[in-house]
Amino acid sequence: MPATSHSHPSRRRRTYGLLAAAAGLATAGALVAALPAGAHDSRHGKPLPSRYQDVQLLSFNDLHGNLEPPSGSSGRVTEVHADGTTETIDAGGVEYLATHLRQAREGNKYSVTAAGGDMVGASPLISGLFHDEPTIEALNKLDLDVTSVGNHEFDEGAKELARLQKGGCHPTDGCYTDEEFGGADFPYLAANVLDEKSGKPILKPYWVWKKKDVKVGFIGVTLEDTPGIVSAEGVKGLKFKDEVETINKYAKELQRQGVKSIVALIHEGGLPASTSYNYNCDSPGAGDGISGPIVDIAKNISPSVDALVTGHTHAAYACTINDPSGKPRTVTSAASFGRLYTDTTLTYDRFTGDIARTAVKSANHVVTRTVPKAPDMTELISKWNTLAAPIGNRAIGYVSADVPNTGTESPMGDLIADAQLWYGKELDAEADLALMNPGGVRAGLTYAAKGAEGDGVVTYAEGFTVQPFANTVNLQDFTGAQLVQVLKEQVSGTNASAPKILQPSANLTYTLDLTKTGADRVVTDSIKLNGAAVDPAATYRVATNSFLAGGGDGFTTLGQGTNDLVGLDDLTALERYLLANSSATAPIAPPVTNRITILK
Repeated sequence: MPATSHSHPSRRRRTYGLLAAAAGLATAGALVAALPAGAHDSRHGKPLPSRYQDVQLLSFNDLHGNLEPPSGSSGRVTEVHADGTTETIDAGGVEYLATHLRQAREGNKYSVTAAGGDMVGASPLISGLFHDEPTIEALNKLDLDVTSVGNHEFDEGAKELARLQKGGCHPTDGCYTDEEFGGADFPYLAANVLDEKSGKPILKPYWVWKKKDVKVGFIGVTLEDTPGIVSAEGVKGLKFKDEVETINKYAKELQRQGVKSIVALIHEGGLPASTSYNYNCDSPGAGDGISGPIVDIAKNISPSVDALVTGHTHAAYACTINDPSGKPRTVTSAASFGRLYTDTTLTYDRFTGDIARTAVKSANHVVTRTVPKAPDMTELISKWNTLAAPIGNRAIGYVSADVPNTGTESPMGDLIADAQLWYGKELDAEADLALMNPGGVRAGLTYAAKGAEGDGVVTYAEGFTVQPFANTVNLQDFTGAQLVQVLKEQVSGTNASAPKILQPSANLTYTLDLTKTGADRVVTDSIKLNGAAVDPAATYRVATNSFLAGGGDGFTTLGQGTNDLVGLDDLTALERYLLANSSATAPIAPPVTNRITILK
């Protein structure tokens, strides 16, 4: 049981330099910057600051509460060497991230740390069990200065996001320790997330970092399509505006206030042509090696914005994309789960108050596990693991090998679909098949023991990392024609440019022809259920999670099912399936990914 203390201990928050509302035309900083470098103040004999000042911008994104080193492929990055060979490096964990960031800041008096959203949500048990309070505490210790919201910041709704910002005990679960939760020391920015009634942003739209005479404005937005990938309850009462329109609006506002150096924190991203973290996506030309939504966004954001810190796609890149004036602009993303951080040098011109963009340099760096662990992070992890242990260490099944969550069709996705069909039949013997959304498969299962549980043992904590959303398993009726339409929606409509391939239960097979476009990529005649063609007029009972049953991820047809039956949460379904179908002497094998035949 969580503690119920409601004490209000005093806590120190870092003090940020706030920007005065009135814009000054000629500041003391601008006047001294106009003098030659090395000039002296005649009254005091002290050297005046030089015209140019390098500002270090450290950034990361999509941490998702991964305080401990992520396991499997989620905890590795690929590096490409000059000779074309690649190397896989273990990466991530806030004990190491803290050390890397602190070392990077050494000798940099002008350093600011920013993030691109999804700091919380879809988190492992150590954070998710406690409504991500542990992650906010860790980010405070990391000296994070500012972050945009991401879509996952809305998993539990706007009120819970406000609590993460301001502090206070959880309204249902109370306090977990003897001290009341203090909230984030850094501002969450949500410029394009409006309250439907007031029409105003639910959190600050921008924030200004200031050190002496140097100031940089940050505007934070999440992707406009957040309502399409978050449960309806999580975004109830909110409106999400266009990213470009919003950033351009607040860039003008910052300029009116005299802030000319501007960074946009955007929870939307791109897909580089290589998965290597150090791939040169500017080869052969600016931005030629990257695709995805961020490209068009970057091309349309006002030239007054000097750099873009992005996220959402969990990809790694540090490239340039031309702004509307044709001038190259830095666009970065540091993969996910704390495996990388980006170090960007912004050269601030004291004379103009702007960034000299020709001097911007940026690169991603691996959060290796070869550096010393940060003791304060080790202490934090130990505290929360102790609270989580009674729940997290319980065995819920056994596997004979790693069950990865990689690939268009993944073994982990197949396993979840099989579990949901098995559980669906427990609810209703008429259940015919199951479909799982790929974005809901947050991790795979590893055979090697993480703690003292033993190899092959699946703990509740590991299962929670795979399925942290607490979606229910729902049964609905669909016609065969609707079922075919659902499969076509994987590669058409809002999913045409970035397909979302549902993970099917073992009894559903079909061919996906990626040489074609749109809905034609699903070969209709190949769709078989239990080896037989789908009858367009027949009724099929389909098991999905509640997110899909509400039409999430662009699957509007799944929101049109009938004869609804709502079961327990999806993690419970997986647990019951594993306990019924595996044991220490007969572990379950990773499913063979042969349900979807892919033609390229």
